[in-house]
Amino acid sequence: MRWAVPVLLGVFLLLGCRPRPQNTAPGDAPLRVMTYNIEDVRTADLRRADHPRLQRAAARIQHLAPDVLLVNEMTYDQPGDPGYRDGDPEGHNAQRFAHHYLSTPQADSLEGLSYQPVMLPVNTGIPSGFDLNNDGRVVSTVPDVPGSPADGSVAPQTDAGRAYGNDAWGFGTFPGQYGMALFVREGLTVLRDSIRTFRDLRWHEMPTAAVPVDSTTVEPWYGPDAWAEMRLSSKSHWDVPVRLPGGAVLHLLASHPTPPGFDGVARRNNHRNHDEIQLWVDYLSGAPYIEDDSGRAGGLHADASFVVMGDLNADPDDPSSFRSAIRALVGHERVNGAVVPTAGRQNGDSDLDPEDTSRWAARIDYVLPSANLTVQEARVWRPRPAQVPDVPVSDHFPVWIDVRTGP
Repeated sequence: MRWAVPVLLGVFLLLGCRPRPQNTAPGDAPLRVMTYNIEDVRTADLRRADHPRLQRAAARIQHLAPDVLLVNEMTYDQPGDPGYRDGDPEGHNAQRFAHHYLSTPQADSLEGLSYQPVMLPVNTGIPSGFDLNNDGRVVSTVPDVPGSPADGSVAPQTDAGRAYGNDAWGFGTFPGQYGMALFVREGLTVLRDSIRTFRDLRWHEMPTAAVPVDSTTVEPWYGPDAWAEMRLSSKSHWDVPVRLPGGAVLHLLASHPTPPGFDGVARRNNHRNHDEIQLWVDYLSGAPYIEDDSGRAGGLHADASFVVMGDLNADPDDPSSFRSAIRALVGHERVNGAVVPTAGRQNGDSDLDPEDTSRWAARIDYVLPSANLTVQEARVWRPRPAQVPDVPVSDHFPVWIDVRTGP
């Protein structure tokens, strides 16, 4: 970890401030809610405590000290995952990250953070038994998957892995890849018995479903049997309620819709990305078709406070994606869409706009507060290119807001 000190010194000079201490005060203290796509974190990476990229990610998280953190692209460990060991509990990777990295100071000037992890099953890499990419074969056997390079960089994909992933319910070269993990600081209460998930919700249940159509044949892309079973969520959609010290409950609405690309003539991923975001619009509007994985119907109650968070893979201003759903979500009457996190003075990238959250110049990561929350600050954290070591943490940047309940 000795390398972390000069890296963090550069970060401190860039931000012009000391690391934020983790909030442990009772009452209505500001709550920092953050989302961060760390890019393809695998079980083997999390079993070790000296993974260079994860140490750098943890250093950034410790510097920003969110009270609530969503990490996208962390493997949900389970059978079929190359790093999973028979007999281990499933979904333990969030606990590994909390223990090996977040609780351990990554520099002398940083403090370890104490979190309650929440990790739930996802659709990525789960074989469907259907030929979802219409290449004439059904691929249901997990291929040999390359391990992560020793330098901590992201592992490459293979043709066999892509063939398997394209027939899975959500793209993943093995079960659980690209999952989600939520971290809630000690002192807040995760209402675990009230968590709602929508992993199994069928796409066709959405009355306004954007059905992918093969532009060459003008026929539905998915056959009737596949469409009847096709899941809407490429990973999952979670509603995780958390009780704050003052007694208020904040609903964390977490998801990671599929990227709107890599999909051919039917643009099936564009359609799916649109409808995965539309699900949150409908959830906030109380659409009657919505039913969670436990069988409970209906949307989020009208007076709830919430934050919609995650890598939504959609920019309201990007003409390459189906923009109506993300625009509807940002403009929803229950959402304070006027809050747009920006990089501000941290922006050292001339080709990025202040609100861009990815290295390819797009706003795709969100922490959207409900209109009944008071937002004190909203930021995108971006290091200057000259201050980034050879192995970047991710192609995304951390995005966070500081909020209070009530006026």
